Amino acid sequence: MEHAAEFLPYLSPTSIIDSDHPDVMAFARESAGESSLPVERAVNLYLAVRDSIRYDPYMPFHLPEHYRASGVLKRGRGFCIPKASLLCACARAMGIPARLGFANVRNHLATRQLLEFLGVNLFVYHAFVEMFLEGNWVKATPAFNRELCERHRVPPLEFDGRESSVFQPYNLENRKFMEYVDFVGSRADVPVDEIVAAWEATYGRERVAGWIQDFSGPASRTESHFETEDVVQG
Repeated sequence: MEHAAEFLPYLSPTSIIDSDHPDVMAFARESAGESSLPVERAVNLYLAVRDSIRYDPYMPFHLPEHYRASGVLKRGRGFCIPKASLLCACARAMGIPARLGFANVRNHLATRQLLEFLGVNLFVYHAFVEMFLEGNWVKATPAFNRELCERHRVPPLEFDGRESSVFQPYNLENRKFMEYVDFVGSRADVPVDEIVAAWEATYGRERVAGWIQDFSGPASRTESHFETEDVVQG
């Protein structure tokens, strides 16, 4: 399928969204299934990334390699931006134009430990993926895997390839879950410096510097237990 030149940035690999990496290409081919329909392929890719990559907010974030799609696939875990990077790479590997979208969201149903870690319940530069399907850009949000959603009493976020799929405003108990404060915009690649600067502005330079030091040192966090943390109303 041919696309106009305007779509080339959303079909091409980058050093971070390495859609030409053999492991990413193999994962994408296996996950996309046998259908020749881009919409069905996109849905299958979304489900594969959503559920096979465990959501983990306690991951390094300050270097390009922390978001590289092939690395995310190898680690098998990541927060919203690395997972979006992988889904974006998989879509491009299957010939589906894809880009990253960013928004600031307020998490009303986080964990006590994560709120203490961040200092606020505002998540800046939350990432999702925008795929061009049937003539429209549609949003897909693969951040939270099914098991994590069940623990937080939130229905797993579905995606049909035709309607945009963004976080649910309420959980199964009708309590506030996610509130979109504003949309930042779309990018063809992961804007690492932009993300770190936004985090410093929101969470504080000292706090962010502490995270970088914690993740870079010899005793850096190698495995988190986010799934077992205390769920609270944020």
